[in-house]
Amino acid sequence: MTGPIDAVVAIHNAFRRDMATIDAAALEAARGAPGLEAAVERCRFFNEVLVWHAHGEELAIFPALEEVAPSVAEAYVKDHRGLDAAFDALNEAVSAHDALETARATAAFKFHLDLHLSKEDTHLYRLIRERVSLPDQGKAVGVMSSTVPRSASRRRSPGCFPCWSPTTART
Repeated sequence: MTGPIDAVVAIHNAFRRDMATIDAAALEAARGAPGLEAAVERCRFFNEVLVWHAHGEELAIFPALEEVAPSVAEAYVKDHRGLDAAFDALNEAVSAHDALETARATAAFKFHLDLHLSKEDTHLYRLIRERVSLPDQGKAVGVMSSTVPRSASRRRSPGCFPCWSPTTART
């Protein structure tokens, strides 16, 4: 049965796809392929969307989880801080126009993100599905989505975060 939490998992899949594209572009740029700077620069907007997502989880999803599985969310908050640190390293490498360090940083960021999203999908959101009522899941997803700035759909970079559209921003 499809529930409100499935929307979050769909966003996770979009994060995976976009980060894989950014990582592949960074690797090819490090190998000397020209014209990939814009693809690598997308990491900044990608991270902005990821931060909105993480903030929404911390504001709405984690408290709902805390009610039914105390102390579980703490590890996921630590993962979010780890992703913040990984992005800082990536942003430094991109800003320095260091193709090799950028490729290394995107690979590290992608690894951490993939592992984190996998844990959320298979553990955290399974607990939410099993232990939080559908109405409470819907409320949490609603609160989570309300953290996305209304201006987000107007600031969307072309070709970046393919699932992110004006329709997505409103829903």
